[in-house]
Amino acid sequence: MKKSRALGVLIGGLVLTSLAVAGCSSGGATAEPQESGGGDEQYVVGISNTLASSLWREQMICSIKAEALASGKVSEVITVSKDGGPTEQIQDLQNLISQGVDILVVNPSDPEKLNSIIAEAQAQGITVVVVDSTVTAPDTHMVTNDQVAVGELEMRGLAEMIGGEGDVLYMRGIQGVQADIDRDTGVKAALEDYPGINLKEVWMGWDYTKAGEVAVQEFTAKQYDGVWSSGADFPVVKGMETAGAEPVPVAGEGSNEFIKLLSEGAQGVIVTNPPAIGGAGLNVALRVLDGEDVPYSTVITPETFNTTDNAEEIADMYLPGQPPRFQTTLSVPGLTTYTDEQVLACKGPGE
Repeated sequence: MKKSRALGVLIGGLVLTSLAVAGCSSGGATAEPQESGGGDEQYVVGISNTLASSLWREQMICSIKAEALASGKVSEVITVSKDGGPTEQIQDLQNLISQGVDILVVNPSDPEKLNSIIAEAQAQGITVVVVDSTVTAPDTHMVTNDQVAVGELEMRGLAEMIGGEGDVLYMRGIQGVQADIDRDTGVKAALEDYPGINLKEVWMGWDYTKAGEVAVQEFTAKQYDGVWSSGADFPVVKGMETAGAEPVPVAGEGSNEFIKLLSEGAQGVIVTNPPAIGGAGLNVALRVLDGEDVPYSTVITPETFNTTDNAEEIADMYLPGQPPRFQTTLSVPGLTTYTDEQVLACKGPGE
């Protein structure tokens, strides 16, 4: 039996604040997962995702399902995951609302165009939590990875590995996307302390195939001292090898294959960008429904690892049997309660 939506906007009048949750774990969460079915009040959760072709997004959805199962407070998870833009996402959200969801976890395709449908959901008592990217809708809970910090920590870590100066291949994501803009802000902040570093900016669209092709082209033409990569990391290492270039440190996000290559002798920096943010978003929604005063903005601070200081920890991150692009940061301490086994199984309540 679903709970009434009357508590869906319990803290709608709370003043906007910011909460920084320090650290991300590559292992299990620190909190003990609750047993499924522990309470009488059961919620229906709707997930809206508009980038179905992304493994990172698939892992985000798995983390929501795992958190739903671990909480014991969710009876059903309804997932709408397909490629599309704001128009398609508005339709998806309308469909989820019509199916009687109590909670919406939304990875938004636009910062402004979803505001009306979010307001419509909230007016019906649905608790809405936006994850990964932000929206401008008022009184809306948002859980994001600190992308400015991702950019800055990657660049600082790389700069230290190459001695604070040299030519760096700067491989950016998609032009105009907020995450890329934020990371660039962080990179430029780091470079204020490293005036001897010169950037060659290229765009690879968060596409692993294109990242490898660009790496081959660039290292065939020139020997760089390091590579800053916005996510598509392991193809860069392999691209250097294909080009016959001298291997140099690469900064990336910690895909499974990148971790494997670092464990085998490649040099580099990992800065976490956990897809477990989805599970963290559901955790926030459930706490709101429990009556907690939860800040509207929850920002997850990334962790950083490098092959000089953290070789053993990096080796422990590798997950045999998982795909090359799989992100090995499985949970967020304090904001997810599931086990590694639950999130890897990717099963929600009743599945």
